[in-house]
Amino acid sequence: MRRMPPPKAAKTVFTCRACGGESPRWLGKCPHCGEWNTLDEVAAEAPQKNRYQALAAGTAPASVATLSEIEAADVERESTGQEELDRVLGGGLVAGGVVLIGGDPGIGKSTLLLQALDAMSTRLPVLYVTGEESGAQVALRARRLGLPGTRVRVLAEIHLEKILATLDAERPALAVIDSIQTLYSDQLTSAPGSVTQVRECAAQLTRVAKSRGVGIVLVGHVTKEGALAGPRVLEHIVDTVLYFEGDTHSSFRLVRAIKNRFGAVNEIGVFAMTERGLKGVANPSAIFLSTHGEPVPGSCVLVTLEGTRPLLVEVQALVDSGGPSPRRLSVGLDRDRLAMLLAVLHRHAGVSCMDQDVFVNAVGGVRIGEPAADLAVLLAIQGSLRGRALPRGFIAFGEVGLAGEVRPAPRGQERLREAAKLGFSIAVVPKANAPKKPIEGLEVHAVERIEQAIDAVRSLA
Repeated sequence: MRRMPPPKAAKTVFTCRACGGESPRWLGKCPHCGEWNTLDEVAAEAPQKNRYQALAAGTAPASVATLSEIEAADVERESTGQEELDRVLGGGLVAGGVVLIGGDPGIGKSTLLLQALDAMSTRLPVLYVTGEESGAQVALRARRLGLPGTRVRVLAEIHLEKILATLDAERPALAVIDSIQTLYSDQLTSAPGSVTQVRECAAQLTRVAKSRGVGIVLVGHVTKEGALAGPRVLEHIVDTVLYFEGDTHSSFRLVRAIKNRFGAVNEIGVFAMTERGLKGVANPSAIFLSTHGEPVPGSCVLVTLEGTRPLLVEVQALVDSGGPSPRRLSVGLDRDRLAMLLAVLHRHAGVSCMDQDVFVNAVGGVRIGEPAADLAVLLAIQGSLRGRALPRGFIAFGEVGLAGEVRPAPRGQERLREAAKLGFSIAVVPKANAPKKPIEGLEVHAVERIEQAIDAVRSLA
């Protein structure tokens, strides 16, 4: 009997990430632009027959609509059963939306998603696709978390084509792929986890999500620097990108939205790791505030804004005698900005730290990126240098410019109301953020320059 020849593998080409040039085989140096190590394997497109004849015959134009005539309704969202996760997503998951979530190993990505799937399974069909664990391992984690899992469908598979066929058969409303780096497609010959495989698998899953209205959550690995592993195009394909932040040795986790087409960017959700999984923290400000019996020098409470949520964070500073090369170290704050603020403090307020070591820390492991932290940092440094504590119930926020001016922070009224709600009684804020109507229980000192802020603090001591 004559043996049938094996099926031919799909033809592939190597495309340059820098210039887009193609090569039939891999080369260390792109022959088109000269860049090194930029060729990635991709599936070759089938040649189109009579392409030029079709162009000559003409193609029917696509329908074009006027922007004002297009119906625009708010997208419907499904709650994940985790209030903090819903906040980060902008209110819940969107049908057909693709979410990419990344974080360090063991930080709680799979735990949080399994909890969300179990909560949603009571209302919708769900599917958990695991490429890193067996079905028994997933079941063991569910038992440990106390999840019944009676309606959570589980598939242990890394073959993309089989996963797509399962999505067709199961018709879930939400599918979790844990993780995208373990999948591979028959269309490519490269190994799972390669740039090409990750990009192709993510593109195929995104196409399925958009065409069938399936919500898909992709779990992604991160590099040593903390960025998502794989091509940056992965972040452009998906609708939402979430990052897990926090130390694995700490019981608290932050989930931050880096990109969100359906909600606010930089929104955060705060979770506490317990024996029963991740639980949302109702009052996250309590995490970032130290409990001092009496006010201590070098401590100042800041009202920062994370997405739409005002948070109270304690900023601590320690100024100590240094050597010929004093150190400037910050944790949770920009180090370059710290050096700039020290120069402003010296030039415009007459407070010199040129021969002192300066250490600044944001309590609780939170990272503060907004410039509204400037005023609190400077007041904490000045208090540590002079050995004088700020009054009890004191808060401050505001951006400090190179000319010594104190600039307003966005949504200052919300920050002040949040501080008053938590029992703070004294605030030093930019003049433009001063409330038009008095806030009950809160004494507000509005300043225009850093010298005025320091004088206001000295008058309160």
